[in-house]
Amino acid sequence: MTMLPVDIDFSRLKEVLTYDPQAPMIFSSGIFLWLFTAFMIVYVLLQRKNTARILFVTLFSYYFYYKSSGTYFFLLAIVTVCDFLLAQWMDHTVGRWKRKGLVTLSLCINLGLLVYFKYTNFLGGAIASLMGGEFTTLDIFLPVGISFFTFQSLSYTIDVYRREIKPLRNLLDYAFYVSFFPQLVAGPIVRARDFIPQIRKPLFVSQEMFGRGIFLIASGLFKKTVISDYISINFVERIFDNPTLYSGVENLMGVYGYALQIYCDFSGYSDMAIGIALLLGFHFNLNFNSPYKSASITEFWRRWHISLSSWLRDYLYISLGGNRKGKFRQYLNLIITMFLGGLWHGASWNFMLWGTFHGIALAVHKMWITFTGRKKGEGSHGWRRVFGVIITFNFVCFCWIFFRNADFDNSIDMLKQIFMAFNPQLFPQLLEGYWRVFALMLLGFLLHFAPDRWENALCRGVIRLPFLGKALLMVALIYLVIQMKSTEIQPFIYFQF
Repeated sequence: MTMLPVDIDFSRLKEVLTYDPQAPMIFSSGIFLWLFTAFMIVYVLLQRKNTARILFVTLFSYYFYYKSSGTYFFLLAIVTVCDFLLAQWMDHTVGRWKRKGLVTLSLCINLGLLVYFKYTNFLGGAIASLMGGEFTTLDIFLPVGISFFTFQSLSYTIDVYRREIKPLRNLLDYAFYVSFFPQLVAGPIVRARDFIPQIRKPLFVSQEMFGRGIFLIASGLFKKTVISDYISINFVERIFDNPTLYSGVENLMGVYGYALQIYCDFSGYSDMAIGIALLLGFHFNLNFNSPYKSASITEFWRRWHISLSSWLRDYLYISLGGNRKGKFRQYLNLIITMFLGGLWHGASWNFMLWGTFHGIALAVHKMWITFTGRKKGEGSHGWRRVFGVIITFNFVCFCWIFFRNADFDNSIDMLKQIFMAFNPQLFPQLLEGYWRVFALMLLGFLLHFAPDRWENALCRGVIRLPFLGKALLMVALIYLVIQMKSTEIQPFIYFQF
């Protein structure tokens, strides 16, 4: 029997498996699908060998980060080792000031890395402008996900400092927690208190977990590659790149399109991260809960990027004094927290302005609650709620204009077009020219505003499908993605943060 020669192009294989700055690995890429399939085979084989499985996942997570940011995976190792040792030291330290010094050192290491890689050029330019000098921009690469894993590691050391959790004794376990690949590069920010108890538990994936994981992966993939990418490439980018070339009605539709795009993009990533974690036997908390259904800006931040908003509340807002030092301080703390939340998103005035707008809105809403005497947690109902949802959605969309536009002048141009050159008579022509985009936008908003029970029923339906049915669902969705995708893979928006 003659064996057929296997022709393997090793140079091409090496090219695929090494880091490509033009094509970082993301969940919706083909290379991830093949690697994850191979990963799952080994993962299942190691299901009864806890330490070997944890080591394997950690190594794969570091490779995943290498495929996203190249050799900068060493930053992940620096943060991991430093915070692990500092937490150990804190646990054996009794003196209050010594413990404060150790947690401050953790803050300096994590925020120092964040400031250097993310804010050096911005701060240098701002200082040079104030001093009347010139600043030469430095060529500093921004590692993907550095804002997420530094905040995640900080939550661990701060919780150890507050004696809310006991530190881990095993460096491998901590490396597993910080680097766990499903949420490594774009969240959600997973708290140590939620995740660490799951690390050494026997691997168990129930039928409900598996089905829900498949549903979330399919849902996230659909939101990202079918809705978000399509409306971005074919409509939203064109409007935001040249707002003055379009009428006010086109600009407004572009803003609404971006509101849907960023939601589908980011919540799509979160859905896939949570779904993949479920397939591996781990539970993450919900990160998005239909945020555009919110009837107030306070409710919006309880539904949007929940892991970040709760992080800012617990580690920044409360540390500033929260609502314990009077009403004025509460309002000021809200504005400072959201200003810094805007700065977390990027070294740019537009992000700071976006955060400040949200901070002021939160403060105004708290004032309104105090003025009307409404009880904490009491929501609006009926037409009052409908009115609140409309106002909140449009305010959030107004803020998205400044979030999306790096150039302040572009934001002003968009607002001028919307308020001074609206031209509503062009809408039928716009609808005819971009009917596919508007059909997807309509579908996206209908799915978003649909009752939660519909989504839960659909999820239960996927859970009840046999394994072959779940596999066919994923194949059909991947086929749809291939048919609709652009020539280039669109990275997730939050990769830049």
